[in-house]
Amino acid sequence: MDTPRVTLQEIQTQTQAWAEAIRIMIDHQAQICDLDWDEYKQVVFIGCGSTYYLSLSAAALFQSTTGKISRAFPSSELLLNPSCVYPGRNGPILLVGISRSGVTSETVQAVQNFKADQRGTVLTISNYESSPLARMGVLNFTIPSGKEQSVAQTKSFASMYVACTALSAIAGKDNAIRDSLTNLIPIGEHLLSSYGEIAHKIGQNHDLKHFFFLGSGIQYGLACEASLKMKEMSLTVSEPFHFLEFRHGPISMVDKNTMVVGLLSEEQRQSEQAVLFDVKKLGGHTLALGERNADITFDSGLPKLASGVLYLPVLQLLAYHRAVSFDLNPDLPRNLTAVVELEFPDSPQL
Repeated sequence: MDTPRVTLQEIQTQTQAWAEAIRIMIDHQAQICDLDWDEYKQVVFIGCGSTYYLSLSAAALFQSTTGKISRAFPSSELLLNPSCVYPGRNGPILLVGISRSGVTSETVQAVQNFKADQRGTVLTISNYESSPLARMGVLNFTIPSGKEQSVAQTKSFASMYVACTALSAIAGKDNAIRDSLTNLIPIGEHLLSSYGEIAHKIGQNHDLKHFFFLGSGIQYGLACEASLKMKEMSLTVSEPFHFLEFRHGPISMVDKNTMVVGLLSEEQRQSEQAVLFDVKKLGGHTLALGERNADITFDSGLPKLASGVLYLPVLQLLAYHRAVSFDLNPDLPRNLTAVVELEFPDSPQL
C-alpha cells in the first residue's frame, strides 16, 4: 500500500499533545478551583464513540479523585432518553462535553439543550479551538496538538484523557497526581520505543482471529477504546469486558485463535491475573499491561490515578500494525468519517 499512513506518526508523537494538555489545565487551575464544586449534585461526562469511552474512564477517575458522583453517557442519550440521565431536578449538574472536532452533532445538541434547560454548568474539552463546542462552556479546554488527519482517534483521545486526569486532580485538590503528570511524557516515549516490536509481532499474527480487551474501574473505558481501535483500523472481531465479567459467558469464546489483552491494576492484580491464567489454560493467548511484572511494564512509580494514559500507546500500535498486515489503510477505516454531523428533531424534554 503506497498511501501515506499518518496514523503511525500521530501515535508516535502523541506525548507532545499530552504535555500541552497538562500545561493548559495547569494554566487554568485557578478558574477550575473557582467553580463552586459543592454546588453540583453530580458530574456528567458525555461524548460519542471514542469520547464516550473516554467519558467512562473520566467519570470513574473524577469520582475516585473528588468523591463527587460522576457518570458517563453517550451524548445521544441526553437527547433521546433524558429521563435516564437527569433524575428530576434535584440540583445543578456539571456537564463535561468531550469531542475531538467540537462539531459532533449529538454532543453539540446535548450541550445546547442542557444550557437551554438551565440544568447547570458546562465545561468542554476538545482539540479544535474554533469549533462550536469550544465556545459553549464556562471553561473550554482545547488541546491543538491533539489534532489529527486520520479518522481513528489516537493522540486526540490520549490528549483529552490527560486533560481529564488533570481536571480531576485539580478539582479533587490532589497535588500528588497533579504534580506527577509531567512525568508521563518520558514514560510514554519509553513505551513507544521499547514495545513497538511486540505490537508489530502480535499485529502480524493472522492466526489470531478475535481479540478481547479486559479492564476494570478506570481501565474499563480504556479497554473499550482499545477494542474500538482494533475494530476500526483492522476490521477484527474485538470486544471489551470488565475482568471478572469475562468468566460469565464470554470466556466460552476462547480458543487457540484468541488474544485476551488485560489492562491490569495494582490493587486488583491477583484477581485480574487469575482471569488471564484461565485464558491460558483454555489455550488462548494473553497480553498483560501494568505497572510491574507484565508483558508491557510501565515501571512509572506514579500515583495509580495518574497513569491511565500509559495503557494506550502500545495498544494503538497493535491495532495499527494489524491493519497494515491485512493491507488496510488505518488512516481511513471502512465506512467511517472523522466527524459525524446529523440533524435532529426537537429532543424530548423532562
